[in-house]
Amino acid sequence: MSYIGRKPTVGNFQICDAISVVNGQAAYTMQVGSVNVLPETANHMIVSLNGVIQKPNSSFTVSGSTITFSSNLATGDVIDFIQILGDVLDLGVPSDATVTAAKLNNDIISGTTALTSEPADTDEFLVSDAGTLKRIDYSLIKGGGITEADQFRLTANLTSQGDITSNLERNDSTAFSKIGTGMTESSGIFTFPSTGIYKVSTTIRAYSSASDVVSIEIKVTTDNSSYSVVADAAAGDNSTSKSQTGTISSFVDVTDTSNVKVKFRAGSLSSGTVIEGNSSYNKTVFEFIRLGDT
Repeated sequence: MSYIGRKPTVGNFQICDAISVVNGQAAYTMQVGSVNVLPETANHMIVSLNGVIQKPNSSFTVSGSTITFSSNLATGDVIDFIQILGDVLDLGVPSDATVTAAKLNNDIISGTTALTSEPADTDEFLVSDAGTLKRIDYSLIKGGGITEADQFRLTANLTSQGDITSNLERNDSTAFSKIGTGMTESSGIFTFPSTGIYKVSTTIRAYSSASDVVSIEIKVTTDNSSYSVVADAAAGDNSTSKSQTGTISSFVDVTDTSNVKVKFRAGSLSSGTVIEGNSSYNKTVFEFIRLGDT
């Protein structure tokens, strides 16, 4: 097409690394930044030898990244420079730092094949880190959603106070499903499946006698030995026998699944007071939900 004024310059202009002449040698390897380069043809090059521009395909030829002069060079000859023009009829490979956002079409993303499922952990994304373009694996940026959620229940009435060590089972009622690996329970001690911040809660259904107040505690250890109370609730009014429910919860930072564990304790169960359990449906339940990373 025609232009008013000077025609825009196109091509990928590169100056080859300096080449030392070897006496009696005609062929030399061309590199830019110590990497072999391949000119389009000899006509896409400007070569200066001893201060004289050489004629392509006469004074020299090229094959791949090798330039061969028409005669062997001798000691004292100097290859002043070799300039590679790239494809002067097309853009070729853009020079470094020449492609800007304005050069990209708006549909550069939407115009490609869409990913129809969640990326694999090793799939890579481009991000700008303080203005520097970097790649990052999906595994490092994915998040959101609950990865662990589990629920256990008391399967029989509890009539004595102390740590709850038996009659516990994972909910197996119709339509129940845990998320993730789930908790492990042994003699009332619950072990977490992975590190993270968990919401631990319990809801009890109790029947208290007229002179009793029933209580429930959440107890946590961080050394797989000593337990501390992190939540406590009580129900009852010491005056009237009644059925009642109560819920308590606490966030637990599980930094080590071998040492951070949880258990539950019932208190103040006098004669006639029970914490109710059932193996067919939930009455007293214990829930564990992972909210995020530690």
